[in-house]
Amino acid sequence: MTTLKERLHADVVNHMKDRNKVALTTVRNVLGEIETREKSGKTPIVLDDAQVTALLQKEAAKRRDTARIYTEAGEAERAAAEIAEAEVIEAYLPKPLTAAEVETIVDEAIAALKADGVELSMRQLGAVMKPVTATVAGRFDGKAVSEIVRNRLAQQ
Repeated sequence: MTTLKERLHADVVNHMKDRNKVALTTVRNVLGEIETREKSGKTPIVLDDAQVTALLQKEAAKRRDTARIYTEAGEAERAAAEIAEAEVIEAYLPKPLTAAEVETIVDEAIAALKADGVELSMRQLGAVMKPVTATVAGRFDGKAVSEIVRNRLAQQ
């Protein structure tokens, strides 16, 4: 199975062949951002898929925010270009989860802890959050996940 970064590199060639300028420049910009992040510290690192996904989410959010600013300023053409870039980036992101799916994941994590004989209270927030966050990673808002877990623990 290929990594997300390898898929981005392969898609550069595909976008060149398809003469898709927007997708090509967007993917090249994202790859440049990844390389910058990898080389920016004292020692070079290699980003894993989770880190690349987080970076892609930030890049897509930046594009959406910029599009909103352009729209407010009456620059519809520039806003459309930013939205097009955001959509290219979002195509690489995992499918987002629904609130119901996250609640099911939280309930499963709580049931697993109960099966291990753990007495659940708000003090076990971290114990519940760890497996849930690993499963949900990048597909649902972390703050919302925390709220769901808090609500579930309050009901215990």
